[in-house]
Amino acid sequence: MSDLERQMRNYRLTTAEILYHLPDHPDLLQTFIWQTLDIAPRYPVLRKFLDYWQNNIEGRLHSVSIGQRNVIAPAEFRIADAQLVLH
Repeated sequence: MSDLERQMRNYRLTTAEILYHLPDHPDLLQTFIWQTLDIAPRYPVLRKFLDYWQNNIEGRLHSVSIGQRNVIAPAEFRIADAQLVLH
């Protein structure tokens, strides 16, 4: 399925900020930013990625913050307060 088809099926641009413990220094946290098209509120693509992380990557997860945005949205129109004419 193409990105456009996903967006037409209510997929939204999803950004996850993942904080994880460094394997060699577990008291320190590192940030990883991950972005994809996903469906809220279940986030199946993100969950699959996080499952992979927990099973295959040494850095233990600390927390995940999620933000999302519709990529396809109605256009916004605003009335101009002024008009400038250049000669």
